[in-house]
Amino acid sequence: MRIRVVGGKCQGHNRCYTIAPELFDVDDLGNAFERLGGVVPADLYDKARLAIDNCPEYAIEVVEE
Repeated sequence: MRIRVVGGKCQGHNRCYTIAPELFDVDDLGNAFERLGGVVPADLYDKARLAIDNCPEYAIEVVEE
């Protein structure tokens, strides 16, 4: 699975970072971006899905599965 944070949609709620800091980080403005080049290790799929489901702006996309 590969994920992407759509920068124009992210409003800096940082729920993704709180849920899965292994997969997300935040910049100086508080906007999230994906770590690991967006590649989600198999053992973190559940955390990735939880982060996606908890994004109020729908700013996280699954690029491929």
